[in-house]
Amino acid sequence: MLPIAIIQHVPDDGPCYFATYLERAGLPYQVFRLFDGHALPARIDAHSGLCILGGPMSANDDLPYLPPLFELVRAAVQADIPVIGHCLGGQIMARALGGTVQASEHVEIGWSELETLDDAAAEWFGGAASLRLFQWHGESFSMPPGARHLVRGRYCANQAFSLGSKHLAMQFHCEVDEAKVRRWLVLGQHELASCTSPAAQQAEQILPNLAQAIVPSQQLADAIYGRWVKGLVG
Repeated sequence: MLPIAIIQHVPDDGPCYFATYLERAGLPYQVFRLFDGHALPARIDAHSGLCILGGPMSANDDLPYLPPLFELVRAAVQADIPVIGHCLGGQIMARALGGTVQASEHVEIGWSELETLDDAAAEWFGGAASLRLFQWHGESFSMPPGARHLVRGRYCANQAFSLGSKHLAMQFHCEVDEAKVRRWLVLGQHELASCTSPAAQQAEQILPNLAQAIVPSQQLADAIYGRWVKGLVG
C-alpha cells in the first residue's frame, strides 16, 4: 500500500485520531508539515490517498502553497485517489473543486449537534442520523458543482459534502483527541473570551465532560475513516 499523504498546516493541528486510526489499521502515511518547511507531495500518484488538516488561516488567503495545493486536490480527484478534508481542509477542497469559502453563519466552537440529510448520506457516518462532533471555525464552504450535501447543522448549514464515492470534505473536526482539544482551549482562550456566538462554548462547558464526549466522537470517526479507506489505491 502506498502511503497516505497528510497535509499539516500548523503545529497544533496534527492528524491525532486520524493517525491513530491508520496505525491501528496498519495503513502507512506520510505527514507533510508545511509549517516546518516541507514541500507538498511532488506526485499524487505516489500516494494512496490525500488528507488535508485544519488551521487558523483561510482558504482565501494569499499563501504561496495554496494554488499548488488546489491543483493537488484536483489531480487526486482526476486520478480517483481519495481525498478527505478536515475543517480548513474541507474548505480547501471546496475551493479547489469550484466552490467558495466565506464567513460562516455563526462561529462554531465546541460540540455541535448535526444531522445527516438522508440514508445515503448516513452511509458515511455508520448509518447515524444525528451526529455530535467538535467544531472550531469562523468560515464555511459552499457546495462545489457535482457535490452531494451530506450533513447540516443548526448554526452552519454546510457541514460535509462528498464528491463521487471517494472524496469527503468536512467542516467539523472528527480527528480530535482529548489532548488536542485541551491544547486548543489554552491557545484559543482570548478568542473564546471575546466570542459572543450562540454556537460557541466556553472552556468550562467543554472540559468537565471532555473525556466522555470524545468516545462517541471517535466512534463516529471510525465509521467515517472506515468508509473513506475503502477507496484507497494500492
